[in-house]
Amino acid sequence: MKMQYFSDTGTLYIEFREGDIAESRDLDENTLLEVDAAGGVCALTFEQAGTRIDVNQLTIEGIAT
Repeated sequence: MKMQYFSDTGTLYIEFREGDIAESRDLDENTLLEVDAAGGVCALTFEQAGTRIDVNQLTIEGIAT
């Protein structure tokens, strides 16, 4: 998983897994879901994330085993 925040545009991009994007779906005016040919989620894009969430409080937690 990879997360990138672009402060110049206020965009937060979260990639769950690499793959060929077959379709991009608008969830709302500022949220985009990208899926592969099988419908698996590859990524989410949040436009204007800086005004929608507190990006300074983003944290990553490990996966419990």
